[in-house]
Amino acid sequence: MGSMSDDAHIQAATTALQQGGVVVIRTDTIYGIIALASHESGVEKVYRVKKRDTNKQCIILALPDTLPKNYAGQIQQTAATQTTPTSVIVPASTEPGWLLRGGDTIAYRLVQDPTLQAIIRRVGNVIAPSANPEGLPPARTIAEARDYFGPDVDVYIDGGTVPETVSASQIVRLYEDGSTEIVRS
Repeated sequence: MGSMSDDAHIQAATTALQQGGVVVIRTDTIYGIIALASHESGVEKVYRVKKRDTNKQCIILALPDTLPKNYAGQIQQTAATQTTPTSVIVPASTEPGWLLRGGDTIAYRLVQDPTLQAIIRRVGNVIAPSANPEGLPPARTIAEARDYFGPDVDVYIDGGTVPETVSASQIVRLYEDGSTEIVRS
């Protein structure tokens, strides 16, 4: 798929996601394996393909207007004060069980990457755990992701090599009183 245009990548990804498929794409940080957050079978496919612990939640990638209304302002404000891509944990509100995994909080991250923004604009929020089987290092190239997942992933979008200095997003917990705590830096 290396020679496809951005538009073709976006179309291939949105089609796959709408059908419950999964896509490997470079996020604002590292490669992620994404599925439509509103598509239960797509979410379950990510867990199956990654061999991810089914009790672990996934971060949800969103745009300002796709954040939960009751926390949108606080999430945007918290993320804006950080110097690196930051996921913000908030109390769960209307998220379905397949996203909450028994928890009472959920993490959202505002997306800066233009390709990912275009995909979310078309289909809605996506889950985006790192592109690696549980226990192995995250893929730093699309070739590594292909080696990990092969034909189990519907679409691979090459975003170049992730530098060694780049790691997963920072995670900040936002409390009801507005205070914050860094959970992962």
